[in-house]
Amino acid sequence: MLTDDERRRGAEDLYNADRERRVIPQLSRTFPNIELEDAYAIQGMWAQKRIADGARIIGHKIGLTSRAMQMASKITEPDYGYLTDDMLYRDGAQIPAGRFMAPRLEVELAFVMCETLEGPGIQIYDVMRATEFVVPALEIIDYRTEVPRAITDTIADNAAAGGMIVGGRTIRPMDVDIRWVGATLSKNGIIEESGVSAAIMGHPAAGIAWLVNKLQAVGARLEKGQIVLAGSFTRPVSVAPGDVIHADYGPLGAIGVSFV
Repeated sequence: MLTDDERRRGAEDLYNADRERRVIPQLSRTFPNIELEDAYAIQGMWAQKRIADGARIIGHKIGLTSRAMQMASKITEPDYGYLTDDMLYRDGAQIPAGRFMAPRLEVELAFVMCETLEGPGIQIYDVMRATEFVVPALEIIDYRTEVPRAITDTIADNAAAGGMIVGGRTIRPMDVDIRWVGATLSKNGIIEESGVSAAIMGHPAAGIAWLVNKLQAVGARLEKGQIVLAGSFTRPVSVAPGDVIHADYGPLGAIGVSFV
């Protein structure tokens, strides 16, 4: 377990790395005693620094929703991070690749909440009842630390959240069986990845139920109007300046962006 001073130093290091677009040594190397509780505390301190800069928290992202990724990270549950208003991009955007260090894209669904949700005991049906809209989304993941990374490094680094892109068709949660939303992700006209949303813990709302119960343990909740990235159902695809991206969600439309 880290001291409060070590947690603050970790948050400051990540904050400066993000501002200066540079990679720093893993916090698990700098602070060998770091634990999961420390990592989430550092993440929260980082978020407070962003808020002090004028950023606004608009929701959360959920990561490590697949069993394979959890096993690779030596963890038995997902993780989460914050989404801020300056992370949000729209369909058709020209995104400056230089804002990130090594950006990669993941195919996801985003949930927009019409009710506040607070644990414990939240289930999938509570999430569906509290969701106003579901919309196709891409997450831009990015890291501020060197490899190899421990799970504590990823969590402290805001669960690798770099940005998000929303587009396509906005639907209500019962309009379709959202377990079987499929998508392909193309880069420069070549399909790189495909998947189906049931790969997210069996149901894309399952991760959100987990998130709400996890937030309750730290005295927080999911607020009305917030957006949640429910987790990826494809492997990440690297992008660089000049890349043109097209994510096709079939009946739910598509997302197209370019990196410049």
